[in-house]
Amino acid sequence: MLATFIAVLQQVNVEEKMKNAPNGNYEIGVVIGTYLPFVLLVLVAYFVYYKAKNRKDLDE
Repeated sequence: MLATFIAVLQQVNVEEKMKNAPNGNYEIGVVIGTYLPFVLLVLVAYFVYYKAKNRKDLDE
């Protein structure tokens, strides 16, 4: 319940921000700010997977 409430509060309308952007640099910043957290999450997940897959103590 609480997680749903927080998710609703954090929703960002990217199309609305792009429409009201003062210039192209702002649009680039919105795109980077939208996708960067997702990309970082994927990189961290891959790193954890890679480290867990290559653990030496599980081979014995």
